[in-house]
Amino acid sequence: MPIEMGLWRIDGSKPIRLEPEMMPTEAQLESFLADDPSLLGEPLLIIGRQVRTGHGKLIDLLAIEREGGLHILELKRDKTPRDVVAQVLDYGSWAAQLDHEQVLTIASNHFAESSFEVAFEEAFGGSPPDELNLTQSLTIIAADLDEGSERIVSYLNQQFGVPLNVVFFRYYCDDGRQYLARSWLLAVDEAAQATSATGTVKKQASWNGVDWYVSFGHGDNRDWEDARRYGFISAGGGRWYSDTLKNLPIGARVFVRVPQIGYVGVGTTTGRARRFDEATVDDEGESAMLRDQELHSAYRHAEVENDDNSEYIVPVSWIKTLPLAQAIHKKGLFGNQNSACKLRQEFTLDHLYHAFGLID
Repeated sequence: MPIEMGLWRIDGSKPIRLEPEMMPTEAQLESFLADDPSLLGEPLLIIGRQVRTGHGKLIDLLAIEREGGLHILELKRDKTPRDVVAQVLDYGSWAAQLDHEQVLTIASNHFAESSFEVAFEEAFGGSPPDELNLTQSLTIIAADLDEGSERIVSYLNQQFGVPLNVVFFRYYCDDGRQYLARSWLLAVDEAAQATSATGTVKKQASWNGVDWYVSFGHGDNRDWEDARRYGFISAGGGRWYSDTLKNLPIGARVFVRVPQIGYVGVGTTTGRARRFDEATVDDEGESAMLRDQELHSAYRHAEVENDDNSEYIVPVSWIKTLPLAQAIHKKGLFGNQNSACKLRQEFTLDHLYHAFGLID
Protein backbone atom coordinates (compact mmCIF):
# COMPACT_ATOMS: atom_id res chain seq x y z
CA MET A 1 0.00 0.00 0.00
CA PRO A 2 1.25 3.52 -0.72
CA ILE A 3 2.07 5.88 2.08
CA GLU A 4 -1.06 7.95 2.56
CA MET A 5 -0.52 11.67 2.45
CA GLY A 6 -2.93 13.88 4.34
CA LEU A 7 -3.37 17.63 4.16
CA TRP A 8 -4.68 19.82 6.98
CA ARG A 9 -5.51 23.50 7.22
CA ILE A 10 -4.65 25.15 10.52
CA ASP A 11 -7.76 27.13 11.44
CA GLY A 12 -6.96 28.93 14.65
CA SER A 13 -5.70 26.23 17.00
CA LYS A 14 -7.56 23.38 15.35
CA PRO A 15 -6.26 21.42 12.32
CA ILE A 16 -9.01 20.76 9.79
CA ARG A 17 -8.35 17.94 7.34
CA LEU A 18 -8.94 18.64 3.66
CA GLU A 19 -10.56 15.89 1.64
CA PRO A 20 -9.18 15.09 -1.82
CA GLU A 21 -11.41 15.87 -4.77
CA MET A 22 -11.60 14.65 -8.33
CA MET A 23 -9.13 16.51 -10.52
CA PRO A 24 -11.00 18.45 -13.22
CA THR A 25 -9.24 16.49 -16.01
CA GLU A 26 -6.27 14.13 -16.19
CA ALA A 27 -5.19 16.15 -19.22
CA GLN A 28 -4.61 19.02 -16.80
CA LEU A 29 -2.30 16.84 -14.70
CA GLU A 30 -0.47 15.79 -17.85
CA SER A 31 0.01 19.47 -18.71
CA PHE A 32 1.32 20.17 -15.20
CA LEU A 33 3.89 17.38 -15.58
CA ALA A 34 4.80 18.39 -19.12
CA ASP A 35 5.53 21.92 -17.92
CA ASP A 36 7.28 20.87 -14.71
CA PRO A 37 8.34 17.21 -14.49
CA SER A 38 10.12 17.99 -11.19
CA LEU A 39 6.68 17.37 -9.66
CA LEU A 40 7.82 13.74 -9.73
CA GLY A 41 10.67 14.57 -7.37
CA GLU A 42 13.72 14.40 -9.65
CA PRO A 43 15.18 16.50 -12.47
CA LEU A 44 13.72 15.39 -15.79
CA LEU A 45 13.29 16.91 -19.24
CA ILE A 46 10.19 16.07 -21.26
CA ILE A 47 11.25 15.16 -24.81
CA GLY A 48 7.93 13.90 -26.15
CA ARG A 49 4.20 14.15 -25.51
CA GLN A 50 1.74 11.67 -26.98
CA VAL A 51 4.65 9.81 -28.57
CA ARG A 52 3.46 7.22 -31.09
CA THR A 53 5.06 3.82 -30.70
CA GLY A 54 5.76 1.35 -33.45
CA HIS A 55 2.57 -0.45 -32.44
CA GLY A 56 0.30 2.54 -33.00
CA LYS A 57 -0.11 3.37 -29.28
CA LEU A 58 0.56 6.76 -27.68
CA ILE A 59 2.89 7.28 -24.71
CA ASP A 60 1.57 10.15 -22.61
CA LEU A 61 4.96 11.61 -21.70
CA LEU A 62 8.51 10.59 -22.55
CA ALA A 63 11.27 12.18 -20.47
CA ILE A 64 15.05 11.98 -20.19
CA GLU A 65 17.31 12.29 -17.17
CA ARG A 66 20.72 13.94 -16.90
CA GLU A 67 22.55 10.64 -17.55
CA GLY A 68 20.54 10.02 -20.74
CA GLY A 69 18.14 7.35 -19.44
CA LEU A 70 14.52 7.46 -20.62
CA HIS A 71 11.46 7.73 -18.38
CA ILE A 72 8.09 6.52 -19.64
CA LEU A 73 5.28 8.35 -17.83
CA GLU A 74 1.78 6.98 -18.35
CA LEU A 75 -1.42 8.41 -16.84
CA LYS A 76 -4.02 5.88 -15.77
CA ARG A 77 -6.85 7.88 -17.39
CA ASP A 78 -9.86 5.64 -18.00
CA LYS A 79 -7.85 2.44 -18.40
CA THR A 80 -8.55 -0.47 -16.09
CA PRO A 81 -5.75 -0.79 -13.52
CA ARG A 82 -4.33 -4.04 -14.89
CA ASP A 83 -4.53 -2.75 -18.46
CA VAL A 84 -2.37 0.25 -17.60
CA VAL A 85 0.26 -2.00 -15.99
CA ALA A 86 0.41 -4.15 -19.14
CA GLN A 87 0.46 -1.07 -21.35
CA VAL A 88 3.35 0.65 -19.60
CA LEU A 89 5.37 -2.57 -19.78
CA ASP A 90 4.65 -2.72 -23.52
CA TYR A 91 5.81 0.90 -23.85
CA GLY A 92 8.99 0.09 -21.95
CA SER A 93 9.79 -2.83 -24.27
CA TRP A 94 9.36 -0.52 -27.27
CA ALA A 95 11.43 2.32 -25.78
CA ALA A 96 14.28 -0.05 -24.94
CA GLN A 97 14.80 -0.67 -28.67
CA LEU A 98 15.17 3.01 -29.60
CA ASP A 99 18.64 3.79 -30.87
CA HIS A 100 20.47 7.07 -30.45
CA GLU A 101 19.17 8.66 -33.64
CA GLN A 102 15.57 7.66 -32.94
CA VAL A 103 15.71 9.31 -29.51
CA LEU A 104 17.10 12.48 -31.08
CA THR A 105 14.33 12.44 -33.71
CA ILE A 106 11.63 12.23 -31.03
CA ALA A 107 13.25 15.05 -29.08
CA SER A 108 13.78 17.22 -32.18
CA ASN A 109 10.10 16.88 -33.08
CA HIS A 110 9.13 17.95 -29.57
CA PHE A 111 11.48 20.97 -29.54
CA ALA A 112 10.53 22.12 -33.02
CA GLU A 113 11.12 25.81 -32.26
CA SER A 114 14.41 25.30 -30.43
CA SER A 115 16.70 22.26 -30.14
CA PHE A 116 17.09 19.29 -27.84
CA GLU A 117 20.69 20.23 -27.00
CA VAL A 118 19.71 23.75 -25.89
CA ALA A 119 16.78 22.44 -23.84
CA PHE A 120 19.03 19.82 -22.22
CA GLU A 121 21.60 22.41 -21.16
CA GLU A 122 18.91 24.69 -19.77
CA ALA A 123 17.50 21.79 -17.76
CA PHE A 124 20.72 20.20 -16.51
CA GLY A 125 23.48 22.76 -17.03
CA GLY A 126 25.48 20.68 -19.51
CA SER A 127 25.40 19.00 -22.89
CA PRO A 128 23.74 15.61 -23.46
CA PRO A 129 25.88 12.51 -22.93
CA ASP A 130 27.17 10.62 -25.97
CA GLU A 131 25.10 7.59 -25.02
CA LEU A 132 21.33 7.91 -24.76
CA ASN A 133 18.69 5.42 -23.60
CA LEU A 134 21.04 3.04 -21.80
CA THR A 135 18.32 2.67 -19.15
CA GLN A 136 14.54 2.98 -18.93
CA SER A 137 12.23 3.74 -15.99
CA LEU A 138 8.46 3.18 -16.02
CA THR A 139 6.03 5.28 -13.98
CA ILE A 140 2.25 5.00 -13.77
CA ILE A 141 0.56 8.22 -12.68
CA ALA A 142 -2.77 7.70 -10.94
CA ALA A 143 -5.18 8.96 -8.31
CA ASP A 144 -5.72 5.41 -7.07
CA LEU A 145 -4.99 1.81 -7.96
CA ASP A 146 -6.69 -1.42 -6.93
CA GLU A 147 -4.93 -3.76 -4.53
CA GLY A 148 -4.38 -6.43 -7.20
CA SER A 149 -2.51 -4.02 -9.45
CA GLU A 150 -0.46 -2.76 -6.51
CA ARG A 151 0.58 -6.34 -5.79
CA ILE A 152 1.55 -6.87 -9.45
CA VAL A 153 3.68 -3.71 -9.53
CA SER A 154 5.38 -4.60 -6.24
CA TYR A 155 6.01 -8.17 -7.39
CA LEU A 156 7.56 -7.14 -10.71
CA ASN A 157 9.69 -4.49 -9.04
CA GLN A 158 10.93 -6.33 -5.99
CA GLN A 159 11.15 -9.90 -7.32
CA PHE A 160 12.33 -9.28 -10.89
CA GLY A 161 13.89 -5.81 -10.70
CA VAL A 162 11.51 -4.24 -13.21
CA PRO A 163 11.94 -0.44 -12.77
CA LEU A 164 8.18 0.10 -12.43
CA ASN A 165 6.54 2.33 -9.85
CA VAL A 166 3.28 4.20 -9.31
CA VAL A 167 3.01 7.82 -8.24
CA PHE A 168 -0.27 9.03 -6.76
CA PHE A 169 -1.41 12.62 -7.02
CA ARG A 170 -4.20 13.93 -4.79
CA TYR A 171 -6.05 17.12 -5.71
CA TYR A 172 -7.37 19.50 -3.03
CA CYS A 173 -9.34 22.73 -3.10
CA ASP A 174 -9.58 25.09 -0.15
CA ASP A 175 -10.91 28.62 -0.07
CA GLY A 176 -10.25 29.21 -3.76
CA ARG A 177 -6.77 27.67 -3.69
CA GLN A 178 -5.78 24.42 -5.37
CA TYR A 179 -3.20 21.94 -4.11
CA LEU A 180 -1.47 18.81 -5.36
CA ALA A 181 -0.05 16.18 -3.00
CA ARG A 182 2.22 13.36 -4.16
CA SER A 183 3.04 9.90 -2.79
CA TRP A 184 4.68 6.76 -4.23
CA LEU A 185 3.57 3.16 -4.11
CA LEU A 186 7.15 1.99 -3.50
CA ALA A 187 9.73 4.04 -1.63
CA VAL A 188 11.91 5.57 -4.34
CA ASP A 189 15.19 4.73 -2.57
CA GLU A 190 14.12 1.08 -2.23
CA ALA A 191 12.56 0.54 -5.67
CA ALA A 192 14.43 -1.22 -8.47
CA GLN A 193 16.75 1.09 -10.35
CA ALA A 194 16.36 1.86 -14.04
CA THR A 195 17.16 -1.20 -16.13
CA SER A 196 19.76 -1.32 -18.85
CA ALA A 197 18.63 -1.90 -22.40
CA THR A 198 19.66 -5.21 -23.90
CA GLY A 199 20.39 -6.40 -27.39
CA THR A 200 22.41 -4.76 -30.13
CA VAL A 201 20.52 -1.48 -30.36
CA LYS A 202 22.93 1.38 -31.00
CA LYS A 203 22.76 3.75 -28.03
CA GLN A 204 25.73 5.94 -28.91
CA ALA A 205 25.93 8.64 -31.54
CA SER A 206 27.85 7.73 -34.69
CA TRP A 207 31.43 8.98 -34.96
CA ASN A 208 32.78 10.22 -38.27
CA GLY A 209 36.25 8.85 -37.55
CA VAL A 210 37.93 12.28 -37.79
CA ASP A 211 36.74 14.82 -35.24
CA TRP A 212 37.89 14.99 -31.62
CA TYR A 213 37.07 17.21 -28.68
CA VAL A 214 39.88 18.71 -26.59
CA SER A 215 39.53 20.58 -23.32
CA PHE A 216 42.30 23.14 -22.85
CA GLY A 217 42.54 24.32 -19.24
CA HIS A 218 43.78 27.87 -19.76
CA GLY A 219 45.04 29.25 -16.46
CA ASP A 220 48.04 29.06 -14.15
CA ASN A 221 49.63 25.98 -15.73
CA ARG A 222 49.06 26.61 -19.44
CA ASP A 223 48.19 29.54 -21.68
CA TRP A 224 46.00 29.56 -24.80
CA GLU A 225 48.04 32.27 -26.53
CA ASP A 226 51.14 30.06 -26.21
CA ALA A 227 49.21 27.22 -27.80
CA ARG A 228 48.01 29.44 -30.66
CA ARG A 229 51.45 30.86 -31.34
CA TYR A 230 53.50 27.67 -31.19
CA GLY A 231 50.89 25.18 -32.41
CA PHE A 232 50.06 22.72 -29.64
CA ILE A 233 47.49 21.50 -27.15
CA SER A 234 48.36 20.22 -23.70
CA ALA A 235 47.11 18.66 -20.48
CA GLY A 236 48.68 17.21 -17.38
CA GLY A 237 49.08 17.24 -13.64
CA GLY A 238 47.94 13.63 -13.31
CA ARG A 239 47.21 10.59 -15.44
CA TRP A 240 43.46 11.30 -15.41
CA TYR A 241 44.21 14.48 -17.37
CA SER A 242 47.00 13.28 -19.66
CA ASP A 243 45.96 9.71 -20.56
CA THR A 244 43.09 10.73 -22.84
CA LEU A 245 45.36 13.27 -24.57
CA LYS A 246 47.85 10.48 -25.26
CA ASN A 247 45.09 8.62 -27.13
CA LEU A 248 44.93 11.26 -29.85
CA PRO A 249 46.19 9.79 -33.14
CA ILE A 250 48.29 11.69 -35.62
CA GLY A 251 46.00 13.36 -38.16
CA ALA A 252 43.09 13.85 -35.76
CA ARG A 253 41.06 16.99 -36.31
CA VAL A 254 40.67 18.57 -32.89
CA PHE A 255 38.14 21.18 -31.80
CA VAL A 256 39.55 22.94 -28.74
CA ARG A 257 37.33 24.28 -25.97
CA VAL A 258 38.41 26.31 -22.96
CA PRO A 259 36.10 25.38 -20.06
CA GLN A 260 33.59 28.08 -19.07
CA ILE A 261 34.66 30.16 -22.11
CA GLY A 262 33.99 28.29 -25.34
CA TYR A 263 35.55 26.82 -28.48
CA VAL A 264 38.69 28.65 -29.58
CA GLY A 265 40.37 26.62 -32.29
CA VAL A 266 40.42 23.76 -34.76
CA GLY A 267 43.48 22.03 -36.15
CA THR A 268 45.10 18.74 -37.07
CA THR A 269 47.48 16.86 -34.80
CA THR A 270 50.93 16.30 -36.33
CA GLY A 271 52.55 14.17 -33.64
CA ARG A 272 51.93 12.09 -30.53
CA ALA A 273 51.87 13.38 -26.96
CA ARG A 274 55.27 14.03 -25.35
CA ARG A 275 56.32 15.43 -21.99
CA PHE A 276 56.74 19.20 -21.95
CA ASP A 277 60.49 19.03 -21.37
CA GLU A 278 60.84 16.79 -24.46
CA ALA A 279 58.30 18.49 -26.75
CA THR A 280 59.34 20.29 -29.91
CA VAL A 281 57.51 22.87 -32.01
CA ASP A 282 57.98 24.37 -35.43
CA ASP A 283 59.88 27.67 -35.33
CA GLU A 284 59.95 29.20 -38.83
CA GLY A 285 60.48 25.82 -40.43
CA GLU A 286 62.97 24.61 -37.85
CA SER A 287 62.34 22.22 -34.99
CA ALA A 288 62.84 23.87 -31.60
CA MET A 289 62.36 22.83 -27.99
CA LEU A 290 59.11 24.24 -26.63
CA ARG A 291 60.67 24.81 -23.19
CA ASP A 292 63.16 27.26 -24.76
CA GLN A 293 60.47 29.53 -26.20
CA GLU A 294 59.04 32.68 -24.65
CA LEU A 295 56.02 31.28 -22.80
CA HIS A 296 53.38 32.81 -20.56
CA SER A 297 53.10 29.73 -18.32
CA ALA A 298 55.50 27.23 -16.75
CA TYR A 299 53.68 24.03 -17.82
CA ARG A 300 54.72 22.36 -14.59
CA HIS A 301 52.66 20.86 -11.78
CA ALA A 302 55.17 19.64 -9.19
CA GLU A 303 58.70 20.31 -7.99
CA VAL A 304 59.66 16.76 -8.89
CA GLU A 305 58.11 15.69 -12.16
CA ASN A 306 57.60 12.18 -13.47
CA ASP A 307 55.66 10.50 -16.26
CA ASP A 308 52.44 10.58 -14.25
CA ASN A 309 52.27 14.24 -13.22
CA SER A 310 53.99 15.96 -16.14
CA GLU A 311 52.35 18.26 -18.65
CA TYR A 312 52.00 16.56 -22.04
CA ILE A 313 52.15 18.38 -25.37
CA VAL A 314 50.57 17.40 -28.69
CA PRO A 315 51.71 19.43 -31.75
CA VAL A 316 48.90 20.84 -33.88
CA SER A 317 48.75 22.46 -37.29
CA TRP A 318 46.05 25.05 -36.75
CA ILE A 319 43.30 25.52 -39.29
CA LYS A 320 41.80 28.44 -37.41
CA THR A 321 42.13 29.84 -33.88
CA LEU A 322 40.40 32.59 -31.96
CA PRO A 323 41.40 34.72 -28.98
CA LEU A 324 39.53 33.95 -25.78
CA ALA A 325 37.43 37.10 -26.16
CA GLN A 326 36.01 35.72 -29.43
CA ALA A 327 35.39 32.16 -28.23
CA ILE A 328 32.40 30.33 -29.69
CA HIS A 329 29.79 29.64 -27.05
CA LYS A 330 26.22 28.49 -27.49
CA LYS A 331 23.82 26.61 -25.27
CA GLY A 332 23.86 22.92 -26.02
CA LEU A 333 27.40 22.70 -27.43
CA PHE A 334 29.26 19.64 -26.24
CA GLY A 335 31.48 19.93 -23.20
CA ASN A 336 33.34 17.24 -21.28
CA GLN A 337 35.81 17.03 -18.40
CA ASN A 338 38.07 14.64 -20.29
CA SER A 339 41.10 16.27 -21.87
CA ALA A 340 40.27 14.54 -25.16
CA CYS A 341 37.47 12.37 -26.52
CA LYS A 342 35.74 11.59 -29.80
CA LEU A 343 33.36 14.36 -30.85
CA ARG A 344 30.10 12.74 -31.93
CA GLN A 345 27.35 15.26 -31.25
CA GLU A 346 25.87 16.35 -34.56
CA PHE A 347 24.45 19.59 -33.13
CA THR A 348 27.93 20.68 -31.98
CA LEU A 349 29.70 19.59 -35.17
CA ASP A 350 27.22 21.40 -37.41
CA HIS A 351 27.63 24.60 -35.41
CA LEU A 352 31.44 24.41 -35.30
CA TYR A 353 31.73 23.59 -39.02
CA HIS A 354 29.88 26.81 -39.81
CA ALA A 355 31.60 28.89 -37.11
CA PHE A 356 35.12 27.88 -38.24
CA GLY A 357 34.29 27.98 -41.94
CA LEU A 358 34.72 24.26 -42.56
CA ILE A 359 32.92 22.59 -45.47
CA ASP A 360 32.29 18.87 -44.89
